[in-house]
Amino acid sequence: MYKGKFILSNSAKIVYLFFLIVFVSCKKEPKLISGAEQTNMYIKKISNKNVGIVANQSSMIGQTHLVDSLTKLNINITKIFSPEHGFKGDKDAGKYIPNRYYATTGIPIISLYGKNKKPSKDDMQNIDVLVFDLQDVGVRFYTYLSTLHYILEACAENDIQVLVLDRPNPNGHYIDGPILDTNFKSFVGLHPVPIVYAMTIGEYAKMINGERWINDVCDLEVIKMVNYNRDQLYELPVKPSPNLPSAKSIKLYRSLGLFEGTNVSVGRGTDKPFQQFGSPYLNTYDYSFVPASGPGSKFPKHENKVCKGENLANYPNLNHIDLGWLISSFNQTENKEVFFNNFFDKLAGNDKLRNQIEMGLNEDEIKNSWKNDLENFKKIRLKYLIY
Repeated sequence: MYKGKFILSNSAKIVYLFFLIVFVSCKKEPKLISGAEQTNMYIKKISNKNVGIVANQSSMIGQTHLVDSLTKLNINITKIFSPEHGFKGDKDAGKYIPNRYYATTGIPIISLYGKNKKPSKDDMQNIDVLVFDLQDVGVRFYTYLSTLHYILEACAENDIQVLVLDRPNPNGHYIDGPILDTNFKSFVGLHPVPIVYAMTIGEYAKMINGERWINDVCDLEVIKMVNYNRDQLYELPVKPSPNLPSAKSIKLYRSLGLFEGTNVSVGRGTDKPFQQFGSPYLNTYDYSFVPASGPGSKFPKHENKVCKGENLANYPNLNHIDLGWLISSFNQTENKEVFFNNFFDKLAGNDKLRNQIEMGLNEDEIKNSWKNDLENFKKIRLKYLIY
């Protein structure tokens, strides 16, 4: 019997490599199944009960809205609560949103970005269980986290169970940014967490509850996803808000969002919001854009003015917050005294970051000052991870 080495010819090697490449390229990640899509996991928990739902345009099961899907299953939905941007997700950032009614069923829609940001005791009447289904983007100053906080608190105070239908975090693969100092808490940041915290909305709900960041403990259950992987790129099927229209804008939001606290535009009022930055006071750049009033941005910063800056639409995805654009813009702006506005410290979660930039610290020096706090946060976060 021949016991020598088996040697492939060059042509055989080529054929082998061809089929190997085809096999690898055809291999797909297992399909992610959101909490909302797993109706069988929660339908019995809400049947024969008065149900409240926190939802917007992202609350979809395939091509059907969660409200319509549950209505077809004879679930008695008594009230709907909507966050910033409204139930349809088409209102400007910061715009006051009144209460309304669901067009097809007449169910009242209570705005949590109008008269109240926390449901009142009257709002919680005639609800036995509340279903929360909003698509988060994994950034601390995205206000759906604050809506989650006040929903959990209101339900705890009124002895109402909360079911969070979990959805993926498109920025869930890393942790970065300064920890919020609770002296600076606001609706764009209520909790001592970094700007990017790498948790799903369900995990974050558990942390709010477990760390006692609300007045009482809530009866909370999270309907888990299937096949969720934090490191997998996930493109949202529905844009979560008017000015985050693409996967690129969602990836850049964690870095460019801080510009909202400065005199620099992030492209609201253009076709590339959160994919570019610029202002009339940055004259060293060649690239320019002109913000104009439009859907989702009726009164954009620097409306009808030429803004010079940088186009980031083709910039590679990052695994960290980039402070370089912010620091560079501050250094190049004509009048540094008016660069920052009162909103910046709320977005940063402290006044330290602004002071560091004004003092001339570079990005590495600033990020080194975050390290100990981030390590402490990681220990807290670990207690609430589901995946």
